[in-house]
Amino acid sequence: MDINPLKSLREYSRFVAETADRPTVRNSTVRVWSDSPYTGVATGEIFFSEGFRLRMREELDFDAGLITSYGYEAYRGQERLYWYDDFPHPHDPSLASTFPHHKHVPPVIKRNRVPAPGISSDRPNLQSVVQELEEIIEKEKSLIIK
Repeated sequence: MDINPLKSLREYSRFVAETADRPTVRNSTVRVWSDSPYTGVATGEIFFSEGFRLRMREELDFDAGLITSYGYEAYRGQERLYWYDDFPHPHDPSLASTFPHHKHVPPVIKRNRVPAPGISSDRPNLQSVVQELEEIIEKEKSLIIK
């Protein structure tokens, strides 16, 4: 990717559409819009096969080429599997390696946080979050076949 899609509304909209255009995606409600030439918002859901979905929200700074805030939540049906966010937890030393980026995981999903090495503010995250959920879908499908 030569052009940083975080630099313009047009490029980021194209990036989101291309990311959602894959065989495992049944539908997407993700929209990218802007109220100014410098900022934008991406929000909506991507619906996958097998009842999985990804809910996402990003606040974008096109001038700086950054994601200034985000949340990505993965679901199977109504069950929330995990989520990523950038709310800082400076007093949790286990998260220091990817501060402020982290992932909430079971068993107590609200309180159980782990580092998120693949998540960043200076490059798009959507592709890696989608790929992670696709891997879970594939793993579950292979268990059903066996």
